[in-house]
Amino acid sequence: MMLHLLFGGRNSIGLNALYLFSGLVFVFLIAPILVIIPLSFNQAPYFTFPIEHFSLKWYEILAASPAWQLAARNSVLLATLSTLLATVLGTLASLALAKPDFPLRSFFMALVTAPLVVPVIITAVGLYFAYVPIGLTGSFLGLVLAHATIATPFVVLTVTSILASFDQNLVRAGLSLGASPVETFWRITLPIILPGIVSGMIFAFIVSFDDVVIALFLADAQQWTLPRQMWSGLRENVDPTILAAGTLLAVFSAIIQIVADGLRRRNLRRASRAD
Repeated sequence: MMLHLLFGGRNSIGLNALYLFSGLVFVFLIAPILVIIPLSFNQAPYFTFPIEHFSLKWYEILAASPAWQLAARNSVLLATLSTLLATVLGTLASLALAKPDFPLRSFFMALVTAPLVVPVIITAVGLYFAYVPIGLTGSFLGLVLAHATIATPFVVLTVTSILASFDQNLVRAGLSLGASPVETFWRITLPIILPGIVSGMIFAFIVSFDDVVIALFLADAQQWTLPRQMWSGLRENVDPTILAAGTLLAVFSAIIQIVADGLRRRNLRRASRAD
């Protein structure tokens, strides 16, 4: 409706041009990802078209490889643990930053969300030099803490956006009726901000699961993740198994994005009904 109002009708030249431009942008963004899918079914060990024979050969090699299996386990475990840690830290930070009388709120908000604007390689270098004196390089704990560092801002942003419309009178009413602060949080605050927490968890999981830069600096051979394993495969030899792994990662990320978008739409519907 808004587009029709702006461009003056369904069949206007401006509206059709906008649709065409949007389609070209979509193709520009998604084509580099989609091109690896048919190549992953190419029986020949080359990254070229046309494909003469289709095969599941590279998926079978991927499933049977101990190195890829270890990388998959590391990725899932690392993303799960860092997401849980980032969710707890991000939610607590959001609750504190949402208080109107919180001192230097803008400064601390910028500090917490700094990993979003600082290049990842700068964060990785800083973490490397911070971890060396205390022996956290090459440890799984160090990776979990590092991934939680870059994932926490996503939880802070999503939970803070929910808290911006949160009615603090509900908390005051609960406290005035005799509920403790902890009981008020569990029975009033948490159910309302839960969609924002879940959305933040999904983004945090994706950030951790897709990271390769921090893994390059901090992980040893036993802690390689799927992106780190793919980087190694591209750098040391051109292994078509990477295409199969990349396809599976793209499908997995797309499913998570669809779930996140569904939650976002659900939040918007709930907000519109509340208004």
